[in-house]
Amino acid sequence: MAKLLKGKAVADSIKKDLSKRIDALKAKKIIPKLGIIRVGNRPDDLFYEKSAKRACSSLKIDWEIFAYPESVSQQDLEDALYKRGNDRRINGLLILAPLPQNLDEKKIRSLIPWEKDIDGMSLDSAGKVFADDPAGFPPCTPTACLELLKFYDIPLEGKKVAVLGRSLVAGKPISMLLLREHATVTICHSKTKNLAEVCRGADIIVAAMGRARMLNSNYVKTGQIIIDVGINDDPKNSGQYCGDVNFSSVESIVSGITPVPGGIGSITAAVLCKHTVMACEMQNGFLG
Repeated sequence: MAKLLKGKAVADSIKKDLSKRIDALKAKKIIPKLGIIRVGNRPDDLFYEKSAKRACSSLKIDWEIFAYPESVSQQDLEDALYKRGNDRRINGLLILAPLPQNLDEKKIRSLIPWEKDIDGMSLDSAGKVFADDPAGFPPCTPTACLELLKFYDIPLEGKKVAVLGRSLVAGKPISMLLLREHATVTICHSKTKNLAEVCRGADIIVAAMGRARMLNSNYVKTGQIIIDVGINDDPKNSGQYCGDVNFSSVESIVSGITPVPGGIGSITAAVLCKHTVMACEMQNGFLG
């Protein structure tokens, strides 16, 4: 039976360290602040927003929601980004995405100042991650994966890792962060031939393809670690979520696995707070 790699203990460890750093900032009369920009009322956006607010409140980090209707114009949203980007009281900016199709999301993302881009949304931030520039913030979910692996003392140096997915918000940045730890990374996707064989040859599998329960016992072998990044509507249970991994199919085979829910997702909000605090420290000359 696989060891459950739960996220709560990881998140609690991150928050414990953050509390000390936040106290040090408050001693200098500085309070970190997160700004969240939301367009419309998508249920998954509201769910993430609620998690972020709860995490911020538990750490006494300030937060503010800037909500706009789906009908908001491109110019009005761009003006809002300029305003929030230039507001010195806001240290971290998060745009809940994807945006409605009538908006130019690439342009909107590009307007986030890199020093406030705490979820690595702009190409400037992505470039810093790919260039190993520590000043850039990787997206929070890939960072959460690394936080979990380190917390559970899972070695990465020299290990073979199969990353399933090549998106800019998950697969690609996860791969870059793993390379920093000297893992040997294979990026897989929908066109990868013999995908099951590639997965069975890995020591660690990171599933981030956005396909509900696609990874089953045919893809795994004894002794592997499985990191499930997927958050999908559960086709078998309406209103519930499931991962990219068929948990019941692989649990008895692998050595360790993250649950969904209760795994990577529960760490992501803590990482969002961590990046906001780091941004605050940098902007006030206390870090790096």
